[in-house]
Amino acid sequence: MSDAPATPCIAFDDVVAGYKDFMILNNLSFEVATGSITLLIGPNGAGKSTVLKTLFGLLKPRQGRIRLHGQDITGATQKALLGMGIAFVPQGRNLFGQLSVFENLELGGITLGMKTTHERIPEVLEFFPRVRERMHSRAASLSGGEQKQLEIGRALLLRPKVLLIDEPSIGLSPLVVQDVFRMLRKLADQGTTVLMVEQNVKSALKCSDDAIALESGRLVLHRPAQEILADPHMERLFLGGAHTTGAAPAAPA
Repeated sequence: MSDAPATPCIAFDDVVAGYKDFMILNNLSFEVATGSITLLIGPNGAGKSTVLKTLFGLLKPRQGRIRLHGQDITGATQKALLGMGIAFVPQGRNLFGQLSVFENLELGGITLGMKTTHERIPEVLEFFPRVRERMHSRAASLSGGEQKQLEIGRALLLRPKVLLIDEPSIGLSPLVVQDVFRMLRKLADQGTTVLMVEQNVKSALKCSDDAIALESGRLVLHRPAQEILADPHMERLFLGGAHTTGAAPAAPA
């Protein structure tokens, strides 16, 4: 039996990325294990969302390499990344409100073909019984929680190996938030790697395996999530900052 360390699912190596001449990620390096939930934490403007956008090809690194299971994916197109099993659920609502739940799911699986999409829709809706009950309702008529579940379900049609999810709890009730976190935990336990940005840091840490703290686009901490929850010193340093309000306006994260 080999003692060699397993190849990480995701690896950032000295990545620099940003917008025009303003760099958000500054020589960022980290690794994410396969089948884990890793939470990105840090103050506004630290670069959390930029990590997801860069990984999903929405921003091209100015420097450094990004690898998926050891394969260099730096600069790959979003279409290519989807084909490799990476799915992204961005902040906010990204549905076609006038279309039905079923039609939104069909569009989510457009790259699969209709036959495969229709075969997978019942499988995905096993995670979301409330959404399943509203299959023929307009997406705009769903509650905020149901809409977020539909967005996640649309991503799951692709059976992603990696799920990137940005602020899943925004606008949701505490009960629905817990449902979403339980669903993410179940996905990870089944082998999906989840990389998440979430403002509800303490609740998110409870369902996560690891946490990466960023400051000014640099790694300042990478520890097991439960260690951070249990350490009052870490809580003061990293969790307090995540909930700071009234700070000076920051660059896009």
